[in-house]
Amino acid sequence: MAFAAFFLPVSVLCFPNFLTKRASAPQHTAENLLGRRFHADKPNEKWLTDVTEFKYYAGPTVHKIYLSAILDLCDRRVIAFVIRDSNDSALVYDTFDQAVEANPEAHPLFHSDRGFQYTTRVFHDKLAAAGMPQSMSRIGKCIDNGPMEGFWGILKRERYYGRRFTSREELARMIQEYITYYNSMRLQHGLGII
Repeated sequence: MAFAAFFLPVSVLCFPNFLTKRASAPQHTAENLLGRRFHADKPNEKWLTDVTEFKYYAGPTVHKIYLSAILDLCDRRVIAFVIRDSNDSALVYDTFDQAVEANPEAHPLFHSDRGFQYTTRVFHDKLAAAGMPQSMSRIGKCIDNGPMEGFWGILKRERYYGRRFTSREELARMIQEYITYYNSMRLQHGLGII
């Protein structure tokens, strides 16, 4: 019975999307080209992205930070991430720029939800300039970005839930250290660490 908490229904795993702010008037949308085909044969074939939030406490006051990350579907490695105090377009743009700088020859299918940052003309132009076709989850279908949502769940279950962070620095350090651990030491088949 103790194991029941680890087998959550898909609807529960998609909870991070509560912070997705759909654009009221999107400048650009894309079809779901990924189509829940969550396998990639080689690195830089398919990238997924999303933003999630974390809370920390300064006395009785609750503060938030936001994590934007890009995941490579081949090995489920986080190839770029940015932590900020605001969930804005700059957060997503800077994460994308970091990924492109680290992988200048990459032209993957780039998949996201329909959050306001991903539907801007600026973001569409960034993808076009990098030679990356854009794919978006269907409205209200968080499972269309399932591996990204799954990563949020793993990170939060293993390092965040059940803890009370009392400073931004402590929380940001935990996230940075966890991503390093996830990419290089956590037991997982996709990264060849078994």
